[in-house]
Amino acid sequence: MEYIAFDDIPHYSECAPLVEGLGYHLIELKIVPAKTITKILAVIAPKEPDKNISVNDCSRVHHALLPRLEALLGTDNTSMELTSPGIDRNVKNAAEFSLFIGRAVRVWSKTISDWIGGKIVSADETALTMETEKGETVTVPYGEMAKAKFIQ
Repeated sequence: MEYIAFDDIPHYSECAPLVEGLGYHLIELKIVPAKTITKILAVIAPKEPDKNISVNDCSRVHHALLPRLEALLGTDNTSMELTSPGIDRNVKNAAEFSLFIGRAVRVWSKTISDWIGGKIVSADETALTMETEKGETVTVPYGEMAKAKFIQ
């Protein structure tokens, strides 16, 4: 699994503090310029691992984030989709783990060819540390992960 620092994602560092100020984490931000319109995809998650995102939460963040992005991009010819990560989100960027401390995850380990599950204890630029249901602490380097999913 690849680790892409959030600061390396275009406009993430300008938008994340706004989303954080509203009480959420900005998990994903994609900006795709097309011929006539700029498409924006943003994914937000609650700061608390056991809380859910409602339509009203998405609407609130959308109304605050869209004007910021339009100002940064220098255009109002945009289309923005803002969603929650969903119940069984596939992790796309290993940097996401640090935003989900305390949440249950399972990762497919290439070294043992099986799933390893547990609650996220910590995550850095190189590895994920989780506590399994048996109370064991397991550290899995991102290079050994084929895929990962959040679970309820």
